[in-house]
Amino acid sequence: MSVSESLYIGWDVGGWNCDNNPTSRDALVVLDETLRLVGTPWRGNLRAALNESLTSRDLINSLVGLCQYAASGNERVVMAIDTPLALPTALLALAKGDAVEALGRSQDNPYLYRETERWLFQRGVTPLSPIKDMIGSQATKGMHLLARFAPHIAACGQWQSAEGALSVVEGYPTPAKRSAAFAALRHQVTMPSEFASMLHQPTPKQQDIQDAWHCALLAWSLEHAKETVAWPPADMPAAEGWIFVPCDSLSVQ
Repeated sequence: MSVSESLYIGWDVGGWNCDNNPTSRDALVVLDETLRLVGTPWRGNLRAALNESLTSRDLINSLVGLCQYAASGNERVVMAIDTPLALPTALLALAKGDAVEALGRSQDNPYLYRETERWLFQRGVTPLSPIKDMIGSQATKGMHLLARFAPHIAACGQWQSAEGALSVVEGYPTPAKRSAAFAALRHQVTMPSEFASMLHQPTPKQQDIQDAWHCALLAWSLEHAKETVAWPPADMPAAEGWIFVPCDSLSVQ
């Protein structure tokens, strides 16, 4: 692999202590610019990697190492993570004693859902809430990675490390699975035959690996198939982030 070539990592997030969870663990899949599977898909717990990495470069080396790829030290990484990477601003204000005046149905509740999630609800996608859907452990794990290794908001929904080698976005695999554009993209990925069934027809214990694969495809699409991805409107609050999904997974609004 050439120096400074880009890698696209998908991370399906497990809880902080998911080591013995049979159905939900951290999973990683790495693709290169040509849509080639890099190394091998990995499943386990990233807690040690997050604890032991001191810099974003350490983290990159650790992530690709877990996938049985020896990093050159010059890779540029775009990483799509399947977990909320920010909390609702109304919730953060509530923690300081500032309440909204009135609350209605659940999917419109600004304490439970960010603006990006409410935008998706209006278009037929039903994202989870880190507040009401018991994914708080996963959400804090993703936010922890941002805070330590990619704390700078480059644009709404896009975070970067200080030196720019690591870019991070929030993805959502479920809409990608029903996307015609992503169905075509999946068949363009080159991989050893032993991984084909795991990624295309996963067992229940391999579902998180397939989700990580869709996140990697999303990370790749942000740079190589931009027109297939829904981008944030200009008025979307950058502090709350953005959930990237395929355009053709959305109902017409």
